[in-house]
Amino acid sequence: MRHLRFSFVAGPLLGAFWTFVVAVTVSVAMSFPTGEAFRPSGLWSAGFGIVAGLALVGRGRAAIASAVLVVAVFAAFLAGVGPVLAGETSLVALAVASILLGVGVGWPLARILGALPMGALTRHEFEGAVILALRGVGYIFFTAIVVIPFYVMVMTSLKNQSELMRNPLDFSIDLSQGWGLFRSYVELLTRFDFGSYLWTSFYVSLLTVLITLLFAIPGAYAVARLRFRGRAAFSRSILLIYMVPMIVLALPIYIAFSMAGLRNSIAGIVMIYPVTTIPVALYMLQGYFRGLPSEVEEAGLMDGLSRLQVIWKITLPLSLPALASVSLYVFMIAWNEFLLAFMLLDDPSKFTLTRGIASLNSSEIPRQHLMAGSVIATVPIMVLFLGLERFMTKGLTAGSVKG
Repeated sequence: MRHLRFSFVAGPLLGAFWTFVVAVTVSVAMSFPTGEAFRPSGLWSAGFGIVAGLALVGRGRAAIASAVLVVAVFAAFLAGVGPVLAGETSLVALAVASILLGVGVGWPLARILGALPMGALTRHEFEGAVILALRGVGYIFFTAIVVIPFYVMVMTSLKNQSELMRNPLDFSIDLSQGWGLFRSYVELLTRFDFGSYLWTSFYVSLLTVLITLLFAIPGAYAVARLRFRGRAAFSRSILLIYMVPMIVLALPIYIAFSMAGLRNSIAGIVMIYPVTTIPVALYMLQGYFRGLPSEVEEAGLMDGLSRLQVIWKITLPLSLPALASVSLYVFMIAWNEFLLAFMLLDDPSKFTLTRGIASLNSSEIPRQHLMAGSVIATVPIMVLFLGLERFMTKGLTAGSVKG
């Protein structure tokens, strides 16, 4: 590796590597929405990357590098060469691809190579540049595996049956249809009663959160604060239920609920969902309660408060971040649960959202309706998570350091 630790060698190699990664990313990103044939070129990517790498070593001018590369890539497109090759594409598509490629290569490469000195590199400098490049590849890869399936799902839901039959792999959309693009969503809410499924999933998930907290808060507090026989064993065995696959428990649950008359009822669903969420809530809350200063609670006891009053007036207000994160996590589990709902619910008027989506998986129902139902199920919980993600992170980490 020692012979690579020279800026005039490491710069071009990292430049070629990064340019090819960006070329692949831009090709995929442009092919999906336009339906046109964009493809990466390894040879031209290496050439562009070597030049960019040599030019940017020791220079952190990201804006200038990006602008120059945008112009260079667009000129290469017009000449029919470059890191990304395209067939008969529109000028607008070429311009957008040029901007994406220029900015995607110029700005990150300036960050990766700009701090490197000219000449020999120390091991720390060389490995730092390599790690920055690999971290960027990681960001691109994990973003792609999340965004691409969601994009395909959304675009498919906006198609009509003739478009899907003509070319199922065309994920571009015809904006000239206007509001007609959302015909599948309208049909789901009117013909398939998806508004009822949304409401059922919402209040079932909310009830699951309330019941879970009702049992998990005192249980977690007891494990964290009280001294009793078997406390350590109970604390370590809280999550043992997750070692048993739910599919193993499916038949006993089905038989028991059928005999008790709870199958095909919302009450049965509300009873069984907390069974799957209370252990994880107990585990999360006991760790947080242990991190709270016990002196505050002891002061409350000395002032004459009962143990329940201490929990209500002192512990819970201090634990709001943890309670918020646990509530969000439990809500997402209940919202996305499928196996129990599929097994226990047969009446369409009582379907949860996931059970309703499963009913769309039929040869008699257009495929775009199934994708539209998946979007309806995904978007609300995604918005909720992204909106409250900082509170969830704070709640999960606040109790990790005692004091």
